[in-house]
Amino acid sequence: MVEKVALSFSGGKDSCFALYKLQEKRVEVACLLTTIWKKSGSTVAHDEKRERIKKQARRAEIPVYFIETDFDTYTADFVSAVNNLKMRYGIDGVAFGDIYLEGHREWGEQVASAAGVEAVYPLWTKEENMLQLLREVIAAGFKAKVIKVDSDRLPESWTGRPVNQDFADDIARFDVCPMGESGEYHTTVLDGPIFNSD
Repeated sequence: MVEKVALSFSGGKDSCFALYKLQEKRVEVACLLTTIWKKSGSTVAHDEKRERIKKQARRAEIPVYFIETDFDTYTADFVSAVNNLKMRYGIDGVAFGDIYLEGHREWGEQVASAAGVEAVYPLWTKEENMLQLLREVIAAGFKAKVIKVDSDRLPESWTGRPVNQDFADDIARFDVCPMGESGEYHTTVLDGPIFNSD
C-alpha cells in the first residue's frame, strides 16, 4: 500500500472525489499534478485557467505542480514531473481519477513504472456502477458544475448546470456514461469536503 502520492488533478469532480477517497484511506496527498498546454496556458483536460486550479489547491491546502507540455512530449513530461516530485516530496505513488477505461489505466501504470512509483486508482470500478458513483459524489457534498459538453452526446444547454440529483436523474436517460468518463461532459468543483471555507 502506498503512503504518499501525487494526484493527477484537473479540478473536476473525478479528481476531487479521488482526493476525498485517498484522504479517507489515510493516504497522504503530497502534491496535486496538473497538465497545462504550453501554447494556451490552459489545462489539458478541461481548458481551465491556471488560477482556478491554484485556488482549488489553496483551499485543499495541498501544493500544486504544473506540467507545461504539448501533445508530442506529454508522456515524457509527465514522467519527468513524477520523478521531480519523488525527489521533492518522497512520493511512492501517483494517483489518477480514472474510473473504468483500461487504456487510461494502462497509460498511468506505464508512467508510474517509468518513474519508479506505483499507480493508484481510488475510484476504479465497473462501468455499470457509474450512476451509483455519480450519486456518491453528490451525496458526499461536492458542488460541481458542468463547464463543457460534447454536444453530439448531450445538450449544449447543459453547460453551466449544477451536478446534483436532478442532473443524475436526467443523465440516466441518455446513452452516455453518467460520470462523463468518455468526455461526454467536464466539470469544475466549487465546493466540497476536501476544501476549507476560504
